[in-house]
Amino acid sequence: MTLTCDAVVVGAGPNGLVAAIALADAGWDVVLVEEQGEVGGAVRSAEVTAPGFVTDLFSAFYPLAAASPVIRDLDLGSHGLSWVRAPDPVAHALPDGRGAVLRARAADTAAGLEEHAHGDGDAWLRLVQQWQRIRDPLLDALFTPLPPVRPALRLARAAQVAGSLDLARLALTSVRRFGHEEFRSEQARVLFTGNAMHSDLPPDGAGSALFGWLLMMLGQDVGFPVPQGGAGRLADALRRRAESRGVQVLCGVRAEVVEVVAGRARGVRLADGRRVRARRAVVADVSAPALYDGLLADEVLPDRLRADLRRFQWDPATIKVDWALAQPVPWVSPAVRGAGTVHLGADDDGLVGVAADLAVDRVPEHPFVLFGQMTTADPSRSPAGTESAWAYSHLPRAAARDPQVVARQVERMEHEVERVAPGFGASVLARHVQSPASLEGADANLSRGSLNGGTAALHQQLVFRPTRGLGRPETPVPGLFLASASAHPGGGVHGACGWNAAVVALAQHGPLGPARRALARTAWARVLRPDR
Repeated sequence: MTLTCDAVVVGAGPNGLVAAIALADAGWDVVLVEEQGEVGGAVRSAEVTAPGFVTDLFSAFYPLAAASPVIRDLDLGSHGLSWVRAPDPVAHALPDGRGAVLRARAADTAAGLEEHAHGDGDAWLRLVQQWQRIRDPLLDALFTPLPPVRPALRLARAAQVAGSLDLARLALTSVRRFGHEEFRSEQARVLFTGNAMHSDLPPDGAGSALFGWLLMMLGQDVGFPVPQGGAGRLADALRRRAESRGVQVLCGVRAEVVEVVAGRARGVRLADGRRVRARRAVVADVSAPALYDGLLADEVLPDRLRADLRRFQWDPATIKVDWALAQPVPWVSPAVRGAGTVHLGADDDGLVGVAADLAVDRVPEHPFVLFGQMTTADPSRSPAGTESAWAYSHLPRAAARDPQVVARQVERMEHEVERVAPGFGASVLARHVQSPASLEGADANLSRGSLNGGTAALHQQLVFRPTRGLGRPETPVPGLFLASASAHPGGGVHGACGWNAAVVALAQHGPLGPARRALARTAWARVLRPDR
């Protein structure tokens, strides 16, 4: 059996769903193929601990989605999505019992930081004012296909010369250096460092300041919101939005091969024997290694790209633990109790040690733990008076498949929680462990639990993402577009990777399509020219 459409999208994670929506909105006939039995990729939820306790199986808090112009313009509220927020977006529980917190209002955040060290409150407000000046053009620049000419010009006008230089320096600075330059207290610094650790950049690594700063600014701006009822509600809303425009969604079937005819992607062959023939485009919301090493035949790709792909670097593995708790978490620090997201396990110096352990494939003895209080953020997640909680931490990829290492690290994670919340263990009604292998089994894009589609380090960003190339959704195979987090701008639930792929595919079939296609072929030919 053969289905025929304008575009086939492989993978129904948020990027694949957004790509399908964008293409369908433009009038294209779209088929969306997903290996799992439901859409969402790493945006799904279920009751896995105890009845009545809803757990987000992968991602949970969505500041990037709330701020993303891509997600905002889809009007998902009309398709059943409601955002809710914890009283405080994010906090850090230090091992000695101190706590630091990002409050919902900038003035309250500043007042709390001022209590820790004189001048830190004013420093915070200066950063917030800077963010407000450049917010919209910066987000547009981050989420636009390279080169983002118009957003960059608007950003330069908003920031002016001094601000542009400051922003460029921020993009190259380590979060550890940034914290010491801007703040006097460890509490203020550790808030930024903890947020930077959402990426795989070490606290003393170039570029980590930008990640920490961006998440802190978004937290102050839009909070760390969650979909009411579970992360799966976001995926459901995206699916309904797609189907409302005629997208045909096929779940529970794996794409085996991208079919290339006369040098151009023409569709996909599915594991059940069906074919989906695409008149215009194949859009892949899969990791770069899965696309180039799995879905494409060896003879299709230039040798130079295959050689470059061997240098592709994943981010660290992830282990996740979910709990049903009989009561709210008994934090030592009162400041932490109202935060939806809590970082713990190390102080500012200790976070450097955790990153160093991972860099040399050593399992951290005192892991950095990212902890989610889901009922605090959304009371519908568990019965009244209880808490649905989860936490994740990172492991070296080399140790990710060892069950004994995983079990030992679960114990360490629970010990770190107990250290800052004595009595936590006694409140556990049920526990569910998601190992790196189980995370990958539930979403093939999460290789050993890698969350960001490849390292966020500078050597694999912009025109180096996923390999040396154009930094754009086009691939060396005409008609084939990469739409996953392996493409620019990378990880996070913002939909930009899928949107960018759709925009470029549409442009190649617009009035200037022949010129755009010729330019892409020429650019790839130059990039992949064999060494002489």
